Parts: sequence; C-alpha cells; structure tokens
Amino acid sequence: MSDSDQRTFYERYLKALNAHEFDGMDEFIADRTTLNGEPATRDDLLAVQRHDVDAVPDLHWELKELLLDGDRLAARLINTGTPAKAWLGVAPTGGSFEIVEYAIYQVRHGRFVHMTALHDAAELRRQLAG
Repeated sequence: MSDSDQRTFYERYLKALNAHEFDGMDEFIADRTTLNGEPATRDDLLAVQRHDVDAVPDLHWELKELLLDGDRLAARLINTGTPAKAWLGVAPTGGSFEIVEYAIYQVRHGRFVHMTALHDAAELRRQLAG
C-alpha cells in the first residue's frame, strides 16, 4: 500500500470507528491479530470496542497526527466522550473526558495484524472522578 493508500485506509477506519459501525470492521482488521502484544481475534477486539461504546455512547477519536513507515502506522489521537455507565471503575457523573491516545498498527494484505494503543488512564480517571 502506498502512503496515500495507507492514509486513506486509516481515515476510513476512523470514520467507521466513530460511527460505531463495528459490523464492517472485517474490512480493516484481520481475523487474527495482536492487541497490545497479546494474541487476539477480530471478535476479541470488537468486544472491547463495543464494551467501550456501550459505556461511552459518544466515544470519539480525532486524528491529530499520522506517521507512515512501510507497513506500519503511528497515530496521535484525541479521545473524547461522556460515560453513561460505570467505566474503568468510575461511576458516571455526567462529566466528559479528553485524553491523548498513541496507537501503532501494522498492516498486511490491507488489514491490521498488530494493534497497540496507549492512553493516560490515570488522567482519564481523574477527569471522570472530577
């Protein structure tokens, strides 16, 4: 995939993620992958995403920076939302959060085969406990 194709691919993935269109994720995520270094299936990843969106119905990812290097992508995103249910051990208060996420992906045959994401969970909890 060219850099332009990779950028378009990632932007389409984020658009589907932000629309919470999980049924079409087979277009983006391989059947077997890794999540944060651990073996996972696409269904495992989707269960995590569905759980997060169930707790935070307006969960949104905004791309701020995308770096491309061959079959690898690195993204800096801003995650925002307002939990409607207990999430990450914090009861909903009506408060919202805004945190930075760093994500690294590897793409093979047009789909993610490795996915790693890091965000400041302590800052997220601090904002939600507010």
